[in-house]
Amino acid sequence: MAIISEMQDETRQEESVPPMDPMEVEKPKKESLKPTEPIVPNKGNGLDFEKYSWTQNLQEVTVTIPVPSGTKSRSVTCEIKKNRLRVSLKGQDPIIDGEFFNAVKPDDCFWNIEDQKVVSVLLTKQDQMQWWKCCVKGEPEIDTQKVEPESSKLSDLDPETRSSVEKMMFDQRQKQMGLPTSDEIEKEDMMKKFMSQHPEMNFSNAKFN
Repeated sequence: MAIISEMQDETRQEESVPPMDPMEVEKPKKESLKPTEPIVPNKGNGLDFEKYSWTQNLQEVTVTIPVPSGTKSRSVTCEIKKNRLRVSLKGQDPIIDGEFFNAVKPDDCFWNIEDQKVVSVLLTKQDQMQWWKCCVKGEPEIDTQKVEPESSKLSDLDPETRSSVEKMMFDQRQKQMGLPTSDEIEKEDMMKKFMSQHPEMNFSNAKFN
């Protein structure tokens, strides 16, 4: 009887042990999305993608799209609007369909097929004093500070445009080196000239913006 009593006591102790809480597994935290950093442009100051590539100068953007060899122009649909480009092959999803980084001049844009294997689209920029960060909005952007203009083509520009381009290129290099831009240099020279013309004035405590 004593043995049975001891077994009953052990059974009661086992029943009185509270159940263990299941271990809580910490859920992995979602990584915060990091903003996409600008990309160094290709040799044509644009970018290369799997389905197409684009290059640019200050006046134009050229989009190059490889297509199956033997493709005829009637198999290509190319719609160029002021703010949008859509290129597709007959019976297929669009290769490009999106909004331009900046507006173009549709009447001065055209496309053709080279050797029946490449569709080339020439886009004339409306603002011919700005580098595009991308061809179509939503795609990766280039670092326009790394753009390398073709100096050899500066001679083709009219004097006013050439002067503006050279000024922009100079200011871009100065900013990269942490040096004053042409406007800042001009203001500084004007102030030095004014100070030399008025030696009687005390500029020691003056603050210039």
